[in-house]
Amino acid sequence: MAVIRSDRPLDWHQVAAIAAGETLELSVGARERIDAAHTLVEQIVVRGIRAYGVNTGVGALCDVVVSPSEQRTLSRNILMSHAVGVGVPLDAAETRAIVAAAVNNFAHGHSGIRLEVAERLVALLAADCLPEVPAFGSVGYLSHMAHIALVCIGEGHARYRGERLTGADALRRLRLEPLVLEAKEGLSLVNGTPCVTGLAALALAHAERLLDWTDAVAAMSFENLHGQIAAFDEESLALRISPGLNLVGSKLRASLADSGILASFVGQRTQDPLSMRTIPHVHGAARDVLAATADVVNRELASITDNPIVAGTPDAPRVYSQAHAVGASIALAMDSLATAIAQVAAMAERRLDRLVNPLVSGLPAFLAEPGGTCSGFMIAQYTAASLVAQNRRLAAPASLDGGITSGLQEDHLCHATPAALKALEIIDNAGRIVAIELLAAAQAYDLQTAGATRAPHTEQLWRRVRGLVPTYRDDRPLADDMAAAFRLIADTVPPPLPNPGNLQPPRDGDTQHPAAGGVSIATGPAANDPRPAAMVSVGR
Repeated sequence: MAVIRSDRPLDWHQVAAIAAGETLELSVGARERIDAAHTLVEQIVVRGIRAYGVNTGVGALCDVVVSPSEQRTLSRNILMSHAVGVGVPLDAAETRAIVAAAVNNFAHGHSGIRLEVAERLVALLAADCLPEVPAFGSVGYLSHMAHIALVCIGEGHARYRGERLTGADALRRLRLEPLVLEAKEGLSLVNGTPCVTGLAALALAHAERLLDWTDAVAAMSFENLHGQIAAFDEESLALRISPGLNLVGSKLRASLADSGILASFVGQRTQDPLSMRTIPHVHGAARDVLAATADVVNRELASITDNPIVAGTPDAPRVYSQAHAVGASIALAMDSLATAIAQVAAMAERRLDRLVNPLVSGLPAFLAEPGGTCSGFMIAQYTAASLVAQNRRLAAPASLDGGITSGLQEDHLCHATPAALKALEIIDNAGRIVAIELLAAAQAYDLQTAGATRAPHTEQLWRRVRGLVPTYRDDRPLADDMAAAFRLIADTVPPPLPNPGNLQPPRDGDTQHPAAGGVSIATGPAANDPRPAAMVSVGR
């Protein structure tokens, strides 16, 4: 189903859907706004109104006047000089997300490009002919969009049907002519925050799916380690005001409902280790951060982030030269989300360590069978520990990196796009850690000696894993199983929870979220709390 950019801006779900392959269309109203803004630029040029990047140079050259005869050259040269990305290219989903966010920004009607330019980007998405965009080299937003825009003018490179083409060849394949850019179009194409906003929408989709899996896998580990289900008591958790915490608590109660294993261990410990009993608190905190980040990303998509902005009427055009292209808020949000996911993954590794440690698990050492000649999951835990350490390094805030560019003209940098890129990397690392925990939890079920039954939901999870890989007996490279489990987490959603209708989003303005139904957990009643934000999972 096509995503239509109408009078309303796109939200992060829609950008993530386009990243996953949905088409993008411009409504009649969006086209009219783009046309109207271009008319304003034409009047600014005709009247000789000084406007940054329209009839002046850019950056530290902002006071150098550019004549009307040079304005096309300025637009083209901006793309050439700003296409300075290095390193491996972004993947298809990342590139699609950025292009979608750029078109969304133009559709606000304050950038001044011709409709033809926006339509060219929409056409590239529709054909899945995607510019080759090096991942690194940006302190804000410039280089990524420059590489994207190059293909519109027949330069740079693109990937089309598995083939790497020059921009000119790619346009020929699509039977399109290279664009000749007019005044301001070069600057508008590289400006604003589409890079970080598109990547942030993708990060939200990946993080949301990961958190759903992490809740499910944590329930498996909790059951294998014979946790005390009282830690997730609905009345107790409701005393802590956190939509995310109460959502996770309700999901754990539903996932572990009717667990014979947990019923047989009720009351055998006063309390469990923190990596077990704080699952609602840590996972819930991450969900609260996810909801806050989603709000920031949606505000960014609803904002005009071009510089300069054109406004007014053709009789009285106005130009606002400001700093809306600086992504301070979204950079901070990306740093926050990255840290939250890193913490969730770090706690997953601690549960994994408990599963493989016979001193606390009550299971064979390292979940190996038979012992002695087999190492089982011993070294897989090393991999998880390594990824936790890598996430810790990556979680250093990019938004504090700072720096000075453009001859002191740009003397404060927020590094928003790098913040989004490293958030995506942390989410991927976290997915691999949780994948290892998932395999270990399935193995632990196979080695349980008690005859008690698993909860129906964790039984489904175990069967999902065993449908993918058999019990591990040191009979094959464990890395292959880990890769398969990671793809399971990255590409699918967990089995549905019992009574999913009880997991509802909060009402606007809610600060405390009372229970909304009951779920039995082995020996007594429990209840579900509302979900903190309406978020849909989108494929990677």
